[in-house]
Amino acid sequence: MYMKNIFNNAVTVFILLAILLILFPLPTWLLDMMLIVNISLSLIVLLTTMYIKESLEFSIFPSMLLITTLFRLSLNISSTRLILGNDGNAGHVIKSFGEFVIGGNAIVGFIIFILIVIVQFIVITKGAERVAEVSARFTLDAMPGKQMAIDADLNSGLIDEATAKLRRKKIEQEADFFGAMDGASKFVKGDAIFSIIAAFVNLIGGAIIGMMNGGSFMDVMSTYSIATVGDGLVSQIPALLISTAMGMIVTRSASEGSLNSDIKNQFASQPMVLIITGAVISLMFLVPGFHMPQMLVIGALLIGLGIMLMRSQKVALAQAGAKELSDAQAELSEMEYYKDIDNVYKLLAVEPIEMEFGYSLIPLVDEASGGKFIERVVIFRKQFALEMGMVFPSVRMRDNQHINPNQYVIKIKGETVAEGEILADHYLALDSGGVTQEIEGIDTIEPAFHIPAKWISEDKKVMADIAGYTLIDPTSVMITHLSEVIKAHAHELLTRQDIKTMLDKLKQSNPSLVEDIVPNVVSIAYLQKILGNLLKEGVPIRDLETILETLSDYASTLKDTDVTTEYVRQALKRTITRKFSDAGQIRVFTLDTDLENKIVSSMKKSEQGSYLAMDPETIHKIVTAFQSQYEKVKEVIPSPIVLSSPIVRIYFKRLIDQFVPNVIVLSFNEIDNTVQIQSLGNISLE
Repeated sequence: MYMKNIFNNAVTVFILLAILLILFPLPTWLLDMMLIVNISLSLIVLLTTMYIKESLEFSIFPSMLLITTLFRLSLNISSTRLILGNDGNAGHVIKSFGEFVIGGNAIVGFIIFILIVIVQFIVITKGAERVAEVSARFTLDAMPGKQMAIDADLNSGLIDEATAKLRRKKIEQEADFFGAMDGASKFVKGDAIFSIIAAFVNLIGGAIIGMMNGGSFMDVMSTYSIATVGDGLVSQIPALLISTAMGMIVTRSASEGSLNSDIKNQFASQPMVLIITGAVISLMFLVPGFHMPQMLVIGALLIGLGIMLMRSQKVALAQAGAKELSDAQAELSEMEYYKDIDNVYKLLAVEPIEMEFGYSLIPLVDEASGGKFIERVVIFRKQFALEMGMVFPSVRMRDNQHINPNQYVIKIKGETVAEGEILADHYLALDSGGVTQEIEGIDTIEPAFHIPAKWISEDKKVMADIAGYTLIDPTSVMITHLSEVIKAHAHELLTRQDIKTMLDKLKQSNPSLVEDIVPNVVSIAYLQKILGNLLKEGVPIRDLETILETLSDYASTLKDTDVTTEYVRQALKRTITRKFSDAGQIRVFTLDTDLENKIVSSMKKSEQGSYLAMDPETIHKIVTAFQSQYEKVKEVIPSPIVLSSPIVRIYFKRLIDQFVPNVIVLSFNEIDNTVQIQSLGNISLE
């Protein structure tokens, strides 16, 4: 555990160590190790800058510049202390560098050292400093325009709020980064100046100390020149690497690849340049005094590389041309396809059920991405068939870039009937009535039943569950909404072809029933109307045998499909009772006798069927009376049931649907005598 804490705070320990190096003398073996660490760290920084794609991938570089400079200066001071206090002996690393570079000539060593300092100070550091300054200025000036572009994309629906936040954050980070680089470049500049001062201190100070200790001038100069040059090189080589890294990172533009891949791709894009260069180098061999085989080798290599790249380009162009040709042919074939007017008519086809999704919801639908929505639709189709006796058509699913990324749209026969917005990485929390603690979340409305709810993040799921919230995953929210829409529009989705398929299935088990009734007694169109009426009020049509037998008794004498539907409903009373009862009882609102008489007296008949002719004032009284009764039990009973006489049922249903939808209206003849009826209130005109 102790070692883990040390590793977690490695940067802090490293900086403290660098400061301590200034204060305390080091043994030569430890200084050697630290100098090697310094060189290694510089190489890591340089190589990192070569493999990043954009500057922000190495956003800690300004801080690293400060840390490495501080570490390098600390080592300089430690080495100077050893050079001046240990007769020029500052360890094997410094000595090896000095002897290797000097090679017996101190003047050459000093010249090389001075050249490295000049290259670092004047060429690289000065240029990188200027680039960082300009980049910081341009980045800051471009911020308002970039912010406006982000806002425009957000408003148009091209990106969501989370993506917009990430982009805004990136812009701020870029401005901060280049601003920090503009200041951090001064560290390298100061380091170069210090190196020159340290070199003179080591040489002059060492010479003075050596002469005072009785050494000969030549020996003293030999010893301290080696130490001075070695110390200067050991510090300046890492400094040169860091300066180069700084120059690379401030000149690096955003790219899809690393520096290596960009250089390769961009140079390889012009093979003729390599061929011409190789030819020029080869021709220089003919110039007197330039007869060097190296020229021929390099020229041949460049020409060969250029020819190879040119061949690769020709292959790529051929492939691109083939693709363009195929695309053109495809476009042409498409035009030829639509020359046939029958194919144009195919465009007019309307899907029975469609769902369109914003791009943020695609992972919930795409099975390849682990989406379970399609699987859930299949399960619901099975459940709906068992419950209602109807198989609804396939749901056409597609993405839509023109809607909100978190939005979905449900269409019936090409027209939008419902829509909703969900957060794919959140859970919908519903207050079930027993919530003990408020949970922070995004307020919303549950799309299927329009109940107030909250979107909560994954990390608050357990807390919300403990607090008493009912949690629903995003896929379940969408499938619930879709299921309610399909239930509400089932009568529209039932086609004559569906009915024919149902009759064909029934004919396999009861052929005589189907052959006797359809089409001799009732037509497919008449049967479609009856079944549609049942589905419209949520009555299952699974018991098709009973429905057909009832129609055989009444359809020949009754042309009014609404009246015939009432007889069919009475024949399906066990099905209706099971669907709308709970635990052997059914809780209902009843209609006052005077109110029913008023409705009966207002019935009118025409050639198109019966209708209710009632004055608006009476209608207003009926609706108000119902709403006042329902408000008393609304929290307990979400779906109200009204019980009436058989002759009144259909007319009261039509009346109340105009003002309070989803009210279930049943007649006494539609309830099985095995169930207990509990009255919740009486609706009257008084």
